[in-house]
Formats: sequence, C-alpha cells, structure tokens
Amino acid sequence: MGHWLHRNIIEPGKLPLLLALASFVLTFVITRVITRLIRAGKGPFGNVKAGGLHIHHVVPGVVLIVIGGFGAVASERHGFGSAAFAVVFGIGAGLVLDEFALLLHLDDVYWTEEGRKSVEVVVVTAALVGLALAGFLPFGVNDLSQEELRDRGGVILSVGLNFVFALLALSKGKGRTAIFGVIVPLVALVGAIRLARPGSPWARRFYRKRPRARARSSLRAYRHDRRWAGPRRKFQDWIGGKPDSENLPIPPAS
Repeated sequence: MGHWLHRNIIEPGKLPLLLALASFVLTFVITRVITRLIRAGKGPFGNVKAGGLHIHHVVPGVVLIVIGGFGAVASERHGFGSAAFAVVFGIGAGLVLDEFALLLHLDDVYWTEEGRKSVEVVVVTAALVGLALAGFLPFGVNDLSQEELRDRGGVILSVGLNFVFALLALSKGKGRTAIFGVIVPLVALVGAIRLARPGSPWARRFYRKRPRARARSSLRAYRHDRRWAGPRRKFQDWIGGKPDSENLPIPPAS
C-alpha cells in the first residue's frame, strides 16, 4: 500500500488532489449529518445567526476556497503548504457545493425538491476528481502513447475530436454524459451518436420536420426517466435527506 501510494500519488504530485478530494467528501458528509440533525431537532447543533440573519455555511465555504486556492497557487507543489491549502480548499468546496442549489436559485431551497441539485453536483464533482486522480486526463490525452504525445498534430486532433463529441452530447441534452465525456472520451462518443432528448437544441433544430425521430426521442426519454428517476431519487435522499413533503411534486390525476 505504501509503495502504491508513493508511486501513484506522491511521486506524480497528486497528494494535494487526494487530500482535497478526501476533505471535500468528508466535509460534505459531516455537513449533511449536522443539517439533518438540526432539521430533526436533535443534538447540540443549531443554525448560525448574527443579528437575526441566518448565516449559511456557503459563506465560510467561499472564504476557505479563496484562502485555499490562492494559498495553493503560491505554495510549492510538493511542499507541506500545498497539501495544507489543498485541505482548506476541499473543506471550502464541500461547504459551498452543499448549498449549490441555494446559489443557483438565490433562495433557501436546501430542503426542497430543487435542493437535490446540490447532492447531484457534489456526486458529479467527486466522481470527476476521482477520475482525474486515477490518471484520466481531459479530452482523452491519457489514451495517447508517448510517440503520439510528442506529435503535436496528433494531440490537437485527439483533443479536438473529443471536444466536438462532448459538445454534441451537450447539444443533445445529455449534460452528465458531456461532462464525464470530457474525462472519458468513449462516454462523449456514445452521447454524441445517440438520439437527442426532446426539447434539446439538437432536437429543436434537426427533429422539427421529422415526426418519427421526435416520437422515438420522446419514447426513449420517457423509458429512461421511468427506469432511473426512482433509483436516482432514492440515492439522493439517502445521501442528502428527503425534501420537505410540501415541496414534493404533485402526481398528475389519473
């Protein structure tokens, strides 16, 4: 284990990234535990207020991100300072992204249906950083051999193609696929060649006069959402807690 850690993490200079990821995930987990205890009225915790104003934890999170980010830039890559500032940055990022939905909606939607976006963003962020830590590089550069890396034209072609695939997936309404496709090119390629989701820019532009394509797109999206919406919601509820019942969507009348 020690040899693996030194060869794959410390020697390539990835220790700050590992510490940032660990502190990010741990901060999010601890924050969610505390907020759920506060919500249930248990434990010694309570909301932080100053003069009647509720101070959300995104505020100290922003401060820590600024300190950790600038500190990491100013410190040496392999020094103790870089590792320490990486931890500070990870803690700040965990606090900020835990309230991502609040920043997006500019409203306190923490325990509402819209608040699920915070959990989703945290999971996606942790997964992307984990892939980068495992050695995946943006736009598939990690798939190139040393000879190809020395060939500037090959690198530019590879990056360009993978960037186009990611853009195509995004235009087809497959945001998660496009994001992960930046790191894992095969994912972007799959998203680029599959049917677009209804309402996406690609569907509005190319399916407008193709009723059969529109019907296939709507049917595939319906089947996909029906299959995965339930498990995804349960996973989000397990991590972040269920939204308030009064904020849950009302099912359509039968």
